[in-house]
Amino acid sequence: FFFKRFIIFSNMPVPRTNNRVNDMNNAGGGPMEWFRSLPLVTQYWFGATLMLTVAGNMGIISPMHLVFIWDNIKSKFEIWRLLTCFCYAGPFAFPTLILLYLLYNFSNMYETSTPFNTGAGGGTADYVFMWMLGAVVMVSTQPLVAMVLPVSNFLYTSNMVYYVLYVWSKRHPNTSVSIWGFPVKGIMLPFAYVLLAIFTGAPYFEMIHGIFIGHIYYFLVDIVPTVYGKDFLHTPRFLIDQLGVGIYAPANDPQPTAPVEGSGGGGRANWGSGGQRLGGSSSGETSAGGSSAPATNNSQQRPQQERRGSRI
Repeated sequence: FFFKRFIIFSNMPVPRTNNRVNDMNNAGGGPMEWFRSLPLVTQYWFGATLMLTVAGNMGIISPMHLVFIWDNIKSKFEIWRLLTCFCYAGPFAFPTLILLYLLYNFSNMYETSTPFNTGAGGGTADYVFMWMLGAVVMVSTQPLVAMVLPVSNFLYTSNMVYYVLYVWSKRHPNTSVSIWGFPVKGIMLPFAYVLLAIFTGAPYFEMIHGIFIGHIYYFLVDIVPTVYGKDFLHTPRFLIDQLGVGIYAPANDPQPTAPVEGSGGGGRANWGSGGQRLGGSSSGETSAGGSSAPATNNSQQRPQQERRGSRI
């Protein structure tokens, strides 16, 4: 019933891009080595979503035990629903596979290309804080948004995916991407997906909800400090204590190389269905045979670092 509205993009183009942290083709040890090479948030979110989606469809657990039902949370203390409603991709179907890939791809892109710095140097702790904040605001605003758009009040996985995508597009507005061969700037990528959903008859209300929450986050993290001189968003100390500053790496793993400053904002990635591996070159353009994160827009990154540097 409500899952029908949740299924996304049965015939939408799947974005393809590589990044500096992981690549299935570079995982010499197989799928498990590739999975372990994923950055922390993407690894847990993607892994939990894949596991719960499979379990829900194989009858191991009922999907109704995963969705957001406030009465059950409040009266029966089923607090796991606060997380599982962001970690179920729907019934077995091709659109569910596409949604899983979009979750992996968008989360991986953002986490490995310097998230907005809210106190942890643009690292893993900042991304965890952004994810948690988005989840709270998403669930809280659903009744208001539902007055205008028929968005689901049970599942928020798709909403969260496009929330992350929108924040990434604001972090890297000048990154050039392509969909089916059509060039699109990073800043326009979320809206390009909405238009494609409208034209193909796919559900798009949850996408708009996620984009709306993403704009609230962007407004608070970038516009308000720049225009009004106020700094409201601060990564909690306990997250920084647990995950450190910058990209989190376990003690027994080598620390990932930090993104190179000054590489410009003109990176290019292939988001179509051609299947060719693309990577980054020294000029900031992506080219065949390499692996790199989308280039960072320095004009935005430097003010972020300067404003937040005192809290690191």
